[in-house]
Amino acid sequence: MTLSFTANWHDELPGFYTELKPTPLQNARLIWQNDDLAQTLGVPPSLFQPEQGAGVWGGETLLPGMKPLAQVYSGHQFGVWAGQLGDGRGILLGEQQLAGGKTVDWHLKGAGMTPYSRMGDGRAVLRSTLRESLASEAMHALGIPTTRSLAIVTSDTPVARETMETGAMLMRIAESHVRFGHFEHFYYRREPEKVRQLADFVIHHHWPQWREEADKYLLWFQDVVARTATLIASWQCTGFAHGVMNTDNMSILGLTLDYGPYGFLDDYQPDFICNHSDYQGRYSFDNQPAVGLWNLQRLAQSLSPFITPEALNHALDSYQEVLLRAYGRAMRHKLGFTTQEQGDNTILQELLALMAREGSDYTRTFRMLNQTEQESGASPLRDEFIDRQAFDDWFARYRERLQREGVDDAARHAQMDATNPAMVLRNWLAQRAITQAEQGDYGELHRLHQALRTPFTDREDDYVSRPPDWGKRLEVSCSS
Repeated sequence: MTLSFTANWHDELPGFYTELKPTPLQNARLIWQNDDLAQTLGVPPSLFQPEQGAGVWGGETLLPGMKPLAQVYSGHQFGVWAGQLGDGRGILLGEQQLAGGKTVDWHLKGAGMTPYSRMGDGRAVLRSTLRESLASEAMHALGIPTTRSLAIVTSDTPVARETMETGAMLMRIAESHVRFGHFEHFYYRREPEKVRQLADFVIHHHWPQWREEADKYLLWFQDVVARTATLIASWQCTGFAHGVMNTDNMSILGLTLDYGPYGFLDDYQPDFICNHSDYQGRYSFDNQPAVGLWNLQRLAQSLSPFITPEALNHALDSYQEVLLRAYGRAMRHKLGFTTQEQGDNTILQELLALMAREGSDYTRTFRMLNQTEQESGASPLRDEFIDRQAFDDWFARYRERLQREGVDDAARHAQMDATNPAMVLRNWLAQRAITQAEQGDYGELHRLHQALRTPFTDREDDYVSRPPDWGKRLEVSCSS
C-alpha cells in the first residue's frame, strides 16, 4: 500500500509556520512501533525496516508528499502570557490522507532546533519520549481522546537536562495539532484576519458540516467548549492529572495533548500535584475543571474580533453544565448505577471523602467495588479501609441504592468491569520501563505497552498492584 500525504497547513496557511527539515540524531535506531495503529493507518511493515538508519522515524528521510514545517503559536503558561512559543522541537512532516477524506498529522517530536526553540536545543530525551508514548496509548485504550504514538527511535546523541540523557524521537499522530495558542498568537499580534483565517481552516477541515452556515464560528466554538468540558470530565473520572494545562497545550479538537509531568492518581488526593515545578498547585487534579474554563476564556478573547461577546459568553456558560453532565454520567457508571436519583451525588461524595481521608487507591477502590453483591453485606473492599464502621455505614446506603436499580449482579458486574479499569499507567510502571530502556533493555517497554491495551482486564501481575514506596516518591517535571 502506498501512503498518500497532503500538505494542507503548508499550502493554505503561509505565514503560520517556518518550513524546515528534521535534524537527524546520531546512530538513530527504531526501538518500538505501534503495530495496531500502523495497521489502522495502512503503514506497510517494510517502512519499519529501513535499509539503513531509522528512516522517516528518525527524520532521515521523507515520504512522497511530505512538506515538513514548524508551526508558530503562543500561549499563557501558568496563567501568565508567555508570548511567542511554537514548535520548538517538533516538526509537522505532513498530513496523511485517509479513506473518506480525513487526514492525520505525522508529527516528529525531538526533531531538532527550529526558529521557535528559544533557549532550547530542539531535542527530546528517551525518558520523556517513552512517557508520552505509554501515556497516549494508555489513554486511547481507556477511551479518552488523545494524540497517538506510532514509533520511537533512540540514538547515541547526548542531550543535557538535569543530567546527560539520550536523545530520542517520537512519531506522534493526531487529527490535528492545532492549539488554543495558535489563535492567541495572531490575536496578540493584532492580526485578526489571520485568527479568522485559522478558524476558517479548522472548520473547513474538521467541522465541514458547518462550512456554509451563517453562524459557523459560533457553532464551532460551542463545540470546542463541549469537547474540552467532556475531555476534562473524563480525566477527572479516570484519575488523570495532566500537569501543564497551559493554553499552548490545549487541543482545539479536545484531545489530550503534550504529555509532560502527568500522573494517574495512586492514593486519592483531590489536591494532587503531579508536576513538582507547579509550586502553587495551579494545575492540581481538583483544579483542572476550573483551568479548562479559564483557558477557554482566553480562546474566546482571541475570537472576539468576529464573534460577539454575548455569544462567546453564552457558549462559555455551557461549559459547567456539559462537564457536570458528563462527569455525573460516568461516575454513576463507575458506581454501577444505570438510573439517576437525586441522592447519587451524595453517595459519590461520601465515598470520595472516605477515600481521601484514608488515602485509598483510586483505581483499585473502584475496581473492587465491581465485586459488590447487592444482597450481601460483605465486600472485599471493606478490608481496604481502616475505619470499618465508616465504610459499613456508607456501604449500607450504597447497597440500598443498588437494590432500587432492579439490575441483577451479573449484568451490573459486566458493566462496571467495562467502566472501572483494573490497570492505569502509574508513574512507577512507566519509570521501571524507562530505567531498563536507558540501559538498552526494551523488553519491559514492549510488555507494558501490550498490557496497557487491555486496561479493563483483570490481571495477577504487579501492573495492577499498589505502587511500592519508591514509586510514590517519584517527582516529574516539565524537563524533556
